[in-house]
Amino acid sequence: MAQRYPNLRAGVRTAALLPLVLLLTVSCSGVEPTTTASSDQTTTSRPVPPSSISPSTPTIDPHAGQPLIDHVEWVDTIDGPRLLVFPTRAGRQTTFADADDRAWREILAHSPEADSPGMRDQFRCHWVWARLVQPDKPSWNLEPWRPAVGYPATVDAQCNPGGPER
Repeated sequence: MAQRYPNLRAGVRTAALLPLVLLLTVSCSGVEPTTTASSDQTTTSRPVPPSSISPSTPTIDPHAGQPLIDHVEWVDTIDGPRLLVFPTRAGRQTTFADADDRAWREILAHSPEADSPGMRDQFRCHWVWARLVQPDKPSWNLEPWRPAVGYPATVDAQCNPGGPER
């Protein structure tokens, strides 16, 4: 995947900065901190924003009722079987919070045998990271023969735990 997604690690580093950016956004919001004093200590606190939802996260799914996955196709490769997942335009564009779960259910409806160890983590890695790095890639490739190492290790392996494709 290093060749397919050369900027994936940069995207991971950028995502690691997100909490800091959000903290600075709240800190720079113009809301003054409140200070209370007691006999032995002073405490400073900031008001909590009314919602923890990011302004870029829609609260209503703009793609509700639209498929997120167009189709899937199993192919045989030198490494073993590979599931090609072809997302729709809606699947490439949605930022709705639970859209990845809905898309995974659509994949399983197309191909129940995709529900094998590690495949969900590979899909989620593509959904979160590959859409950012290479948004118009025709298909996302999931391989059941890859080791199930958990989501963080799958991301660290650039969505290809166990090594690159041949």
